[in-house]
Amino acid sequence: MTTTSPTTTDEAPGRAASPRPPGRWSTLRPLILRLHFYAGLFVAPFLLVAATTGLLYAASFQAEKMVYAHELTVPDVGERKLPVSEQVAAARQTHPEGSIAAVRPSPADDATTRVMLSGVEGIDPGHTLAVFVDPYTAEVRGALEQYGSSGALPLRTWIDEFHRDLHLGETGRLYSEFAASWLWVIAGGGLVLWFSRRRARRRLRGTSGRRRTLGLHGSVGVWAAVFFMFLSVTGLTWSTYAGANIADLRVSIGQTTPSVSASVSGGSGGSGGGEHAGHGAAAGADGDAAHGVGLDKVLAAARAEGLGDPVEITPPADASSAYVVAQVQRSWPEKQDSVAVDPSNGEVVDVLRFADYPVLAKLSRWGIDLHTGSLFGLPNQIALMLLAASLIALILWGYRMWWQRGRGSAFGRPIPRGAWQQVPPLLLVPLLAAVAVLGYFLPLLGIPLAAFVALDVVLGEIAHRRGRRTYAGGATGRR
Repeated sequence: MTTTSPTTTDEAPGRAASPRPPGRWSTLRPLILRLHFYAGLFVAPFLLVAATTGLLYAASFQAEKMVYAHELTVPDVGERKLPVSEQVAAARQTHPEGSIAAVRPSPADDATTRVMLSGVEGIDPGHTLAVFVDPYTAEVRGALEQYGSSGALPLRTWIDEFHRDLHLGETGRLYSEFAASWLWVIAGGGLVLWFSRRRARRRLRGTSGRRRTLGLHGSVGVWAAVFFMFLSVTGLTWSTYAGANIADLRVSIGQTTPSVSASVSGGSGGSGGGEHAGHGAAAGADGDAAHGVGLDKVLAAARAEGLGDPVEITPPADASSAYVVAQVQRSWPEKQDSVAVDPSNGEVVDVLRFADYPVLAKLSRWGIDLHTGSLFGLPNQIALMLLAASLIALILWGYRMWWQRGRGSAFGRPIPRGAWQQVPPLLLVPLLAAVAVLGYFLPLLGIPLAAFVALDVVLGEIAHRRGRRTYAGGATGRR
């Protein structure tokens, strides 16, 4: 099996293993083999970049704790934490610029409080300036640029953006969507090919050369294929085109991620910003978070509703809005409950429990957090690093097999074309229909596949006119 790189079986797809008439599978297998080979050949470079940057991202969680230990932790754990309002006041005294976007009270005995400021000069508009405050002394221990609801600091943010778009913006995101769109196809195709050749697998044991490379490639790939498919599907939720189609589908079936209503007048929760949303509304025009009853009473009201640490407090956006207090723990067990608190009297006006999320919203939340290494903490991150390393190894083994497949000057000879002609129409037509539907929802799968087919048809016609056409059912001419 393979997952990401050009691979083949030891025997040419056109050689008949027995005189019996070919069954449906035997006619379909050469087509899967050819698709697997060429998809791996051309997609592998993109997957190699995604795997390498993904490995770095999985390692960045622990690196972030070490690099920013001064800002994230306190030197001495005191007996009592100061009120959140005093900590925010200390942060504002040191950093009066911008406005308060959110506050994350110290979630652990040795952790600092984060006060996030938006609209700060020199900070990316989509980011905030996180000011770190000692909850026992109100000492400001530093300030760092922060991205997103995950609280990523500069090191992890840089690696995250490199993994997502190579620091090329929206255009760069096409690379990761292209890789994610094809990863599950290559992984699934390789898995099918591996389990379809049981007898050949026995002959791979104790061999050398290409057979040994194929054995390593298949043995590692068969264990990792399902996880690669998972990474592919969850990664597509961030993508530009496929991600938008997935979001539209969830809206149409009523499975969007809800959000607590921030309206003081009440009302049901809306569909919110979803799993990928950053911070909520910014603070009022005065740039302070002390609206109405203030942060301390708002936090006390949230605690009374059972919202334990870690939480994030978002100040009202305007006079008709409420404070929103939301749990932000992404590790298992997840804490994702949220409440809205009326700033005029400190009463809770709306409550949203994670237990009440639609099924797909819960699955999406868990899938994203597992993909990013947050759900199970360090074990999750180690598993992702191992998966990324295995993906890199599979790609290198795949290209090595391509090299070893050549004979003399025929380096990397391809899989013979024409395999689709051997597939019965009753199987080929539904297959083409399924591919068309997938290509519509995953355009960076459908468009490149259509382009490849068109190019292959043209090259096949040229070869035919020159009398050098090669068929999957029996090779003729030179390759």
